Amino acid sequence: MALNKIILYYSFAPVEDPKAVMLWQKTLCQSLNLKGRILISKHGINGTLGGDMEDLKKYCRATKEYPGFGKTDFKWSEGTGNDFPRLSVKVRNELVAFTTPEEVRVSKAGVVNGGKHLKPHEVNALVEEKGDDVVFFDGRNAFEAKIGKFKNAVVPDVQTSHDFIKEIESGKYDHLKDKPIVTYCTGGIRCEILSAVMINRGFKEVYQIEGGIVRYGERFRDKGLWEGSLYVFDGRMNVNFSDEAKTIGECETCKQPTSSFRNCSDLGCRDLILLCDHCNEDPVNLACKPEHTRGKRLQEVG
Repeated sequence: MALNKIILYYSFAPVEDPKAVMLWQKTLCQSLNLKGRILISKHGINGTLGGDMEDLKKYCRATKEYPGFGKTDFKWSEGTGNDFPRLSVKVRNELVAFTTPEEVRVSKAGVVNGGKHLKPHEVNALVEEKGDDVVFFDGRNAFEAKIGKFKNAVVPDVQTSHDFIKEIESGKYDHLKDKPIVTYCTGGIRCEILSAVMINRGFKEVYQIEGGIVRYGERFRDKGLWEGSLYVFDGRMNVNFSDEAKTIGECETCKQPTSSFRNCSDLGCRDLILLCDHCNEDPVNLACKPEHTRGKRLQEVG
């Protein structure tokens, strides 16, 4: 009987021929019956895939053979076998769409101008040392933080990663430039870029959580500084790190606690609406709204 799993991963390393790597990755995944999303750029690879555990192991071994991808951190979680509708492997200018590809500098060791990596226990140690001076800075879309975030985190008002540059340059966070900043995101990749963007704009002490929320949650479950559920970009929609996870989200209709996002009923939108089970039963609550982002969330991977 197949044991279905999901892997989330990225690796920053120079890629001389992104199209050739894309064709190789597509053929590899098809041969192993894997589905999901992979992005390739001149800076490296970023993906999330689902399939049989043994097939995913074969994929990981093959991918690590590419120069620069040998240290790729594959994060594993439970899958259902129906987490992704298809396989998508594409070449992009950026692994994360911050619209700043010229700011990212990579070597085979990874991003060379980003924030300092902290392992989960080092994050807690930093907070113990510097207390309330430490600022957790969410590197995800604002809607993701509705169901889970680090305690007292700053959540920028962004709908997609495209919005971060304008948000950082708005001046609203300038008072934080001398404070220790811990950026975080799902698996770590968005913070590789965000931390570099912040350093380039005058933030003096910038960190990022190695392995992102996923690694922190695996280490501390719900007994650390994280609270709530983690939004994920696949059919599961969200995951908890333990049975003790808090429910910090609120139903958009009745304000009751919930961590369940639902797709907008407009097939051209497929935006997300945070609804409890009861309110989800009324089709009116799933209707499209003018402020919806028309499916831009699908551009993100991790």
